[in-house]
Amino acid sequence: MTTTTATTTRAAVSGLGALTRTGLAATAVASIATMGVAAAGHAAGISLDVSGAPIPVTGFGTLTAVFSLVGLVLAVVLSRKARHPRRAFVRTTVVLTVLSLVPDVIADAGPATKALLMVTHLVAAAIVIPAVARRLAA
Repeated sequence: MTTTTATTTRAAVSGLGALTRTGLAATAVASIATMGVAAAGHAAGISLDVSGAPIPVTGFGTLTAVFSLVGLVLAVVLSRKARHPRRAFVRTTVVLTVLSLVPDVIADAGPATKALLMVTHLVAAAIVIPAVARRLAA
């Protein structure tokens, strides 16, 4: 009984470590990617101004990191509580990604800026969601 419990506990900790490492790596990649998309859009002439205030390119990376880490916490909780953690994570994060587009649509910004904001959300989601989901049990 003790061996089974120890093995199960080690496997859970190992899985949690792999999930965390993968989530942190995906967060870093997504943050760099969204800054790249924002910088490319700005270089192409798309304004990064919302409500008359410019969003710094680094702001894209910072917010991507913050919300990706929130997603990672969600994944950790679901890995422990949900019957089907991967399915629950993917469904939840897809809904949250769609909801994250709403502020972009209603933002006080030009159409190209709104589109660029939405693209950055989709780029981040396309990087983080699959990477983290692969580490969750089906």
